[in-house]
Amino acid sequence: MPRQSRLDAPGVLHHVIIRGIERKKIFWDSMDQQDFVDRLAVLIPETQTRCYAWALMTNHAHFLFRSGPPGISTLMRRLLTGYVVSFNRRHKRFGQLFQNRYKSIICQEDAYLKELVRYIHLNPVRAKIVDDLKSLAQYPFCGHGALAGYSKPSWQDDGYVLKFFADDLYPARERYLSYVESGLDQGRRPELVGGGLIRSFGGWGEVKKHRQQKMERIKGDQRILGDPDFVDAMLTQAKQTYERGYQLKAEGVDLDYIAAKAAEIYGIDPEDIFAKGRIKVRADARGLL
Repeated sequence: MPRQSRLDAPGVLHHVIIRGIERKKIFWDSMDQQDFVDRLAVLIPETQTRCYAWALMTNHAHFLFRSGPPGISTLMRRLLTGYVVSFNRRHKRFGQLFQNRYKSIICQEDAYLKELVRYIHLNPVRAKIVDDLKSLAQYPFCGHGALAGYSKPSWQDDGYVLKFFADDLYPARERYLSYVESGLDQGRRPELVGGGLIRSFGGWGEVKKHRQQKMERIKGDQRILGDPDFVDAMLTQAKQTYERGYQLKAEGVDLDYIAAKAAEIYGIDPEDIFAKGRIKVRADARGLL
Protein backbone atom coordinates (compact mmCIF):
# COMPACT_ATOMS: atom_id res chain seq x y z
CA MET A 1 0.00 0.00 0.00
CA PRO A 2 1.41 3.45 -0.78
CA ARG A 3 2.80 5.40 2.11
CA GLN A 4 0.17 7.25 4.07
CA SER A 5 0.71 10.78 5.28
CA ARG A 6 2.16 10.98 8.76
CA LEU A 7 -0.12 11.58 11.69
CA ASP A 8 1.11 14.65 13.52
CA ALA A 9 -0.40 16.88 16.18
CA PRO A 10 0.93 18.83 19.17
CA GLY A 11 1.25 16.81 22.37
CA VAL A 12 1.29 13.38 20.71
CA LEU A 13 3.77 10.66 21.70
CA HIS A 14 5.91 9.52 18.75
CA HIS A 15 8.36 6.65 18.37
CA VAL A 16 10.65 8.00 15.66
CA ILE A 17 13.14 5.84 13.76
CA ILE A 18 15.75 7.00 11.24
CA ARG A 19 17.88 4.63 9.14
CA GLY A 20 20.77 4.94 6.74
CA ILE A 21 20.14 4.40 3.04
CA GLU A 22 20.91 0.80 2.04
CA ARG A 23 21.57 0.11 5.75
CA LYS A 24 24.74 2.20 5.56
CA LYS A 25 26.15 4.16 8.48
CA ILE A 26 24.67 7.55 9.31
CA PHE A 27 27.30 8.14 12.01
CA TRP A 28 30.86 7.46 10.92
CA ASP A 29 32.42 8.39 14.24
CA SER A 30 31.70 9.99 17.61
CA MET A 31 32.07 13.48 16.13
CA ASP A 32 29.08 12.79 13.89
CA GLN A 33 27.08 11.55 16.86
CA GLN A 34 28.01 14.59 18.91
CA ASP A 35 27.03 16.89 16.06
CA PHE A 36 23.62 15.20 15.98
CA VAL A 37 23.22 15.53 19.76
CA ASP A 38 24.21 19.21 19.62
CA ARG A 39 21.45 19.81 17.09
CA LEU A 40 18.93 18.09 19.35
CA ALA A 41 20.05 20.36 22.18
CA VAL A 42 19.05 23.40 20.11
CA LEU A 43 15.97 22.15 18.29
CA ILE A 44 14.15 20.35 21.10
CA PRO A 45 13.77 23.50 23.23
CA GLU A 46 13.02 25.65 20.17
CA THR A 47 10.18 23.38 19.06
CA GLN A 48 9.01 22.70 22.65
CA THR A 49 9.41 18.98 22.04
CA ARG A 50 9.82 16.55 24.94
CA CYS A 51 12.34 13.73 24.63
CA TYR A 52 11.78 10.71 26.87
CA ALA A 53 14.16 8.17 25.30
CA TRP A 54 16.81 8.09 22.59
CA ALA A 55 19.65 5.95 21.27
CA LEU A 56 22.13 6.46 18.44
CA MET A 57 23.62 3.38 16.81
CA THR A 58 25.78 3.45 13.66
CA ASN A 59 23.22 3.01 10.88
CA HIS A 60 20.01 3.99 12.66
CA ALA A 61 18.60 5.79 15.69
CA HIS A 62 15.48 5.69 17.86
CA PHE A 63 13.67 8.47 19.74
CA LEU A 64 10.59 8.79 21.91
CA PHE A 65 9.27 12.33 21.50
CA ARG A 66 6.20 14.25 22.55
CA SER A 67 5.60 16.75 19.78
CA GLY A 68 5.50 20.46 20.51
CA PRO A 69 3.22 23.09 18.92
CA PRO A 70 4.94 22.93 15.48
CA GLY A 71 4.48 19.15 15.29
CA ILE A 72 7.11 16.44 14.98
CA SER A 73 7.65 17.08 11.27
CA THR A 74 9.17 20.51 11.91
CA LEU A 75 11.67 19.10 14.38
CA MET A 76 12.67 16.21 12.13
CA ARG A 77 12.95 18.29 8.98
CA ARG A 78 15.28 20.81 10.60
CA LEU A 79 17.24 18.12 12.44
CA LEU A 80 17.86 15.80 9.50
CA THR A 81 18.40 18.48 6.87
CA GLY A 82 20.95 20.33 8.98
CA TYR A 83 22.75 17.14 9.92
CA VAL A 84 23.02 15.86 6.34
CA VAL A 85 24.48 19.15 5.13
CA SER A 86 27.06 19.10 7.92
CA PHE A 87 27.80 15.38 7.46
CA ASN A 88 28.34 15.70 3.71
CA ARG A 89 30.56 18.74 4.11
CA ARG A 90 32.67 17.10 6.81
CA HIS A 91 33.14 13.84 4.93
CA LYS A 92 33.38 15.43 1.48
CA ARG A 93 30.47 13.43 0.09
CA PHE A 94 27.27 14.13 -1.83
CA GLY A 95 23.80 12.69 -2.02
CA GLN A 96 21.29 11.12 0.33
CA LEU A 97 22.17 9.77 3.74
CA PHE A 98 18.86 8.56 5.18
CA GLN A 99 16.62 5.77 3.93
CA ASN A 100 13.60 7.49 2.41
CA ARG A 101 11.94 9.44 5.18
CA TYR A 102 11.96 8.92 8.91
CA LYS A 103 9.39 6.56 10.43
CA SER A 104 7.03 7.99 13.03
CA ILE A 105 4.60 5.87 15.04
CA ILE A 106 2.03 7.52 17.30
CA CYS A 107 1.93 5.61 20.59
CA GLN A 108 -0.62 5.12 23.34
CA GLU A 109 1.14 6.48 26.39
CA ASP A 110 -0.30 4.52 29.32
CA ALA A 111 0.11 1.17 27.60
CA TYR A 112 3.46 1.63 25.87
CA LEU A 113 5.62 4.44 27.27
CA LYS A 114 7.60 2.26 29.68
CA GLU A 115 8.03 -0.53 27.14
CA LEU A 116 9.21 1.89 24.48
CA VAL A 117 11.70 3.59 26.80
CA ARG A 118 13.18 0.19 27.66
CA TYR A 119 13.18 -1.03 24.08
CA ILE A 120 14.88 2.12 22.77
CA HIS A 121 17.49 2.27 25.52
CA LEU A 122 18.47 -1.39 25.10
CA ASN A 123 19.28 -0.90 21.42
CA PRO A 124 23.03 -0.35 22.00
CA VAL A 125 23.16 -3.62 23.96
CA ARG A 126 21.34 -5.55 21.24
CA ALA A 127 23.62 -4.00 18.63
CA LYS A 128 26.66 -5.01 20.75
CA ILE A 129 27.88 -1.43 20.90
CA VAL A 130 28.09 -1.91 24.68
CA ASP A 131 28.44 -5.14 26.64
CA ASP A 132 26.07 -4.72 29.57
CA LEU A 133 23.88 -2.32 31.54
CA LYS A 134 26.83 -0.84 33.41
CA SER A 135 28.55 0.20 30.19
CA LEU A 136 25.19 1.28 28.74
CA ALA A 137 24.78 3.76 31.59
CA GLN A 138 28.07 5.37 30.54
CA TYR A 139 27.40 5.30 26.79
CA PRO A 140 27.10 9.00 25.88
CA PHE A 141 24.73 8.56 22.93
CA CYS A 142 21.77 6.99 24.69
CA GLY A 143 19.23 8.32 27.19
CA HIS A 144 19.61 5.39 29.61
CA GLY A 145 22.42 7.06 31.54
CA ALA A 146 20.22 10.01 32.50
CA LEU A 147 17.52 7.73 33.92
CA ALA A 148 20.17 5.69 35.73
CA GLY A 149 21.48 8.80 37.50
CA TYR A 150 24.49 9.65 35.36
CA SER A 151 25.00 12.86 33.38
CA LYS A 152 21.80 14.11 31.77
CA PRO A 153 21.34 16.25 28.65
CA SER A 154 19.37 19.38 29.44
CA TRP A 155 16.88 18.49 26.71
CA GLN A 156 16.01 14.99 28.00
CA ASP A 157 12.95 14.79 30.28
CA ASP A 158 14.01 12.03 32.64
CA GLY A 159 11.73 13.17 35.45
CA TYR A 160 8.56 12.48 33.50
CA VAL A 161 9.64 8.92 32.71
CA LEU A 162 10.77 8.14 36.26
CA LYS A 163 7.34 9.16 37.60
CA PHE A 164 5.97 6.08 35.84
CA PHE A 165 8.02 3.95 38.25
CA ALA A 166 7.68 5.82 41.56
CA ASP A 167 7.03 9.29 42.93
CA ASP A 168 10.36 9.51 44.74
CA LEU A 169 13.57 9.74 42.74
CA TYR A 170 15.69 6.93 44.18
CA PRO A 171 12.99 4.24 44.28
CA ALA A 172 12.02 5.28 40.76
CA ARG A 173 15.57 4.78 39.49
CA GLU A 174 15.87 1.40 41.18
CA ARG A 175 12.60 0.21 39.67
CA TYR A 176 13.56 1.60 36.26
CA LEU A 177 16.89 -0.25 36.32
CA SER A 178 15.18 -3.46 37.39
CA TYR A 179 12.62 -3.04 34.63
CA VAL A 180 15.30 -2.51 31.98
CA GLU A 181 17.28 -5.51 33.22
CA SER A 182 14.18 -7.69 32.92
CA GLY A 183 14.05 -6.84 29.22
CA LEU A 184 17.57 -7.94 28.33
CA ASP A 185 16.42 -11.31 27.03
CA GLN A 186 13.50 -10.03 25.00
CA GLY A 187 15.48 -9.40 21.83
CA ARG A 188 13.93 -7.39 19.04
CA ARG A 189 10.32 -6.32 19.42
CA PRO A 190 8.82 -5.91 15.94
CA GLU A 191 5.43 -5.08 17.42
CA LEU A 192 6.94 -1.90 18.89
CA VAL A 193 8.29 -0.60 15.58
CA GLY A 194 5.64 -1.74 13.13
CA GLY A 195 2.58 0.20 14.18
CA GLY A 196 -0.80 -0.98 15.42
CA LEU A 197 -0.86 -4.70 14.70
CA ILE A 198 -4.57 -5.26 14.15
CA ARG A 199 -5.35 -4.63 17.79
CA SER A 200 -8.98 -4.05 16.98
CA PHE A 201 -9.32 -7.76 16.16
CA GLY A 202 -9.08 -8.55 19.87
CA GLY A 203 -5.96 -10.69 20.30
CA TRP A 204 -3.60 -13.01 18.47
CA GLY A 205 -6.20 -15.77 18.07
CA GLU A 206 -8.31 -13.48 15.94
CA VAL A 207 -5.21 -12.17 14.18
CA LYS A 208 -4.20 -15.68 13.10
CA LYS A 209 -7.70 -16.42 11.86
CA HIS A 210 -7.77 -13.30 9.72
CA ARG A 211 -4.24 -13.98 8.47
CA GLN A 212 -5.50 -17.25 7.06
CA GLN A 213 -8.06 -15.21 5.16
CA LYS A 214 -5.27 -12.89 3.91
CA MET A 215 -6.89 -9.87 5.61
CA GLU A 216 -4.27 -9.29 8.26
CA ARG A 217 -4.29 -5.49 8.35
CA ILE A 218 -7.85 -4.52 7.62
CA LYS A 219 -8.44 -2.86 10.99
CA GLY A 220 -5.02 -1.67 12.05
CA ASP A 221 -2.88 1.28 11.09
CA GLN A 222 0.88 1.11 10.53
CA ARG A 223 1.29 4.62 11.94
CA ILE A 224 -0.27 3.91 15.33
CA LEU A 225 0.68 1.72 18.31
CA GLY A 226 -2.31 1.27 20.59
CA ASP A 227 -5.62 -0.42 21.23
CA PRO A 228 -8.61 -0.07 18.86
CA ASP A 229 -10.14 2.89 20.70
CA PHE A 230 -6.83 4.74 20.60
CA VAL A 231 -6.38 4.00 16.89
CA ASP A 232 -9.87 5.28 16.14
CA ALA A 233 -9.36 8.39 18.28
CA MET A 234 -6.09 9.27 16.58
CA LEU A 235 -7.49 8.80 13.11
CA THR A 236 -10.56 10.84 13.98
CA GLN A 237 -8.39 13.58 15.44
CA ALA A 238 -6.35 13.65 12.26
CA LYS A 239 -9.58 13.66 10.22
CA GLN A 240 -8.40 10.62 8.28
CA THR A 241 -10.72 8.14 6.60
CA TYR A 242 -9.15 4.74 6.14
CA GLU A 243 -11.87 2.10 5.71
CA ARG A 244 -11.89 2.35 1.91
CA GLY A 245 -8.15 1.72 1.69
CA TYR A 246 -8.35 -1.44 3.76
CA GLN A 247 -11.42 -2.63 1.86
CA LEU A 248 -9.52 -2.34 -1.42
CA LYS A 249 -6.58 -4.22 0.03
CA ALA A 250 -8.85 -7.02 1.23
CA GLU A 251 -10.30 -7.24 -2.29
CA GLY A 252 -6.83 -7.79 -3.71
CA VAL A 253 -6.27 -4.33 -5.21
CA ASP A 254 -2.51 -3.68 -5.43
CA LEU A 255 -2.24 0.02 -4.64
CA ASP A 256 1.56 -0.10 -4.70
CA TYR A 257 1.45 -1.21 -8.34
CA ILE A 258 -1.14 1.43 -9.26
CA ALA A 259 0.84 4.18 -7.54
CA ALA A 260 4.03 3.08 -9.31
CA LYS A 261 2.26 3.20 -12.68
CA ALA A 262 0.76 6.61 -11.99
CA ALA A 263 4.18 7.92 -10.94
CA GLU A 264 5.77 6.41 -14.06
CA ILE A 265 3.27 8.18 -16.32
CA TYR A 266 4.03 11.55 -14.73
CA GLY A 267 7.76 10.98 -14.30
CA ILE A 268 7.89 11.23 -10.50
CA ASP A 269 8.71 8.91 -7.61
CA PRO A 270 5.74 6.98 -6.17
CA GLU A 271 6.28 8.49 -2.72
CA ASP A 272 6.04 12.00 -4.21
CA ILE A 273 2.40 11.37 -5.07
CA PHE A 274 1.52 11.70 -1.40
CA ALA A 275 3.84 14.61 -0.60
CA LYS A 276 2.23 17.77 0.70
CA GLY A 277 1.85 20.75 -1.59
CA ARG A 278 0.02 21.80 -4.74
CA ILE A 279 2.58 20.98 -7.40
CA LYS A 280 0.52 20.25 -10.51
CA VAL A 281 2.27 17.06 -11.60
CA ARG A 282 1.79 15.53 -8.15
CA ALA A 283 -1.85 16.59 -8.03
CA ASP A 284 -2.44 15.08 -11.48
CA ALA A 285 -0.81 11.81 -10.41
CA ARG A 286 -2.95 11.72 -7.27
CA GLY A 287 -6.03 12.30 -9.38
CA LEU A 288 -5.12 9.41 -11.67
CA LEU A 289 -4.48 7.13 -8.71
